[in-house]
Amino acid sequence: MLGMDAFLQPCRTDTDVDADAAPADARANAAREPTASSPARVPVREVGVRHRAQILWHLLQLGPQDRYLRFGHAASDEQIRHYVEALDFERDRVLGVFNRKLELIALAHLAQPREVREVREVREVHEGTTRFVELGVSVSPHARGRGYGTLLFERAALYAVNQGIDTLYIQALSENAAMLHIARKAGAQIERLGSESEAYLRLPEASFRTRLDQLLADHVGHVDYWLKTEASTLRDVLTGKRGDDAL
Repeated sequence: MLGMDAFLQPCRTDTDVDADAAPADARANAAREPTASSPARVPVREVGVRHRAQILWHLLQLGPQDRYLRFGHAASDEQIRHYVEALDFERDRVLGVFNRKLELIALAHLAQPREVREVREVREVHEGTTRFVELGVSVSPHARGRGYGTLLFERAALYAVNQGIDTLYIQALSENAAMLHIARKAGAQIERLGSESEAYLRLPEASFRTRLDQLLADHVGHVDYWLKTEASTLRDVLTGKRGDDAL
């Protein structure tokens, strides 16, 4: 599957000056295929209505600081339940990474805007932008350091490209170094607004390669989840059988 650097390009304005901009040769190297240092290629699959309980479980496992970074405030359990109940799987796209116990350990939410006025800042920076999605990512504490956040960002961007989206937008607290690092590494333009930061990543047009990448990635994600489901069922059966034998 394509790494994000293989098809994503930063969106920059004529007046934009980035003090951390890399030399031309370094940017060229960044556009090559991922190396061994890239995040592990674990299956990511679409998360739907039937996974709502798993989404809730995942988010409730986040501690106060993690909730603060993910939602911009220390969301209470009740606020998280309301957020999960309000997820619109028809309008938005939710992606996740499941472990062998079918626990959701990493989650990405690509949200479509309800009103154009919500993207006023995006259009001011990128004149002519009319199609964008906002991305939010969370990873369970015990699953961090494995590149899941980067992988979800990459898959979300790939989906957005194939949907004709031209800008990926991220609003995060300025102290959310992990999320901002992922966005900056992908080539996003980042603006700091006090305690918050906004990242804009300009996306290219879809191609045969990006569509094939998504098709293959979706297939692998579904097969992986099916295998884990079968293995989990088998473990339950064997565990029950052992319990019967002990009686």
